[in-house]
Amino acid sequence: MTSVLMSVLAMLGGVVRSRAALHLEILALRHQLQVLQRSRPRRLHLAKADRWLWVWLSVAWSGWRATLMIVKPETVIAWHRQGLRLFWRWKSRRHSGRPPVATDVRCLIRRMSKENPLWGAPRIHGEFLTLGVDVSQATVAKYMARPTTSPPSQSWRTFLANHAKQIAAADFFVVPTATCRLLFVLVILAHERRRVVHVAVTDHPTAAWTAQQLREAFP
Repeated sequence: MTSVLMSVLAMLGGVVRSRAALHLEILALRHQLQVLQRSRPRRLHLAKADRWLWVWLSVAWSGWRATLMIVKPETVIAWHRQGLRLFWRWKSRRHSGRPPVATDVRCLIRRMSKENPLWGAPRIHGEFLTLGVDVSQATVAKYMARPTTSPPSQSWRTFLANHAKQIAAADFFVVPTATCRLLFVLVILAHERRRVVHVAVTDHPTAAWTAQQLREAFP
C-alpha cells in the first residue's frame, strides 16, 4: 500500500514538472535498470560512460539525487571532482615552448663560470654573443656553476667577543608591593663587564618615559 501511494504521489508531482525534467528522470531510471540488468547476477559494475552520464546529470538536472539508487550521491560528486582534475590536468599540459638548451652549450657555460669565477651572467652572456651563440642571459645564470664552499663567517661567540662593548641588555619586569601596588622596573645591563647601566621604577610606564630612560642610560 505504501509503495502504491508513493507511486501515485510521484505521478502527481510529475504533472507540475517541466517536460525536460521528466525526460531526464526517465533517462536516469532507464539507465539504472540497464546497469542492473547488465550486471546481474554479478556485482554491480559501472563503466566510464555510466559515470560520465551521471556526472552530466548532476550538472544539468537539480533533482538527480532523488532518482539515484545504485550508488550514493557522494560517489557521483567524487566522479565529478575526478573529471575536473583530469580536465585541468589536460588543460595545463606542457605545450611546445622554448627549445631545450644544447648539452655542449650548458657544458660551456659551466666551464666558463668555473674558469672565470669573477665573471657574472652578463659577462658570460656577452662572450656567447661574441661567439655567435644565441642564448639568453637568464639561461646563462641558470646553468652557471655554483660555488661549492661558502666563505668562512665568524661564530656567535666571536661576534659577542668583538662587539661586547657595544651591546647592552634591557629587561622590563613587574614587582608587586605589600600594599598591592604594581611597580614596573627597567634594568639596563652592559655586556662588557656585566655592569648595571641604569635602573628606573615607575607605577605608570609610558613610551615617553621609556624613551627618556634610554636617553639617560646612554647620554
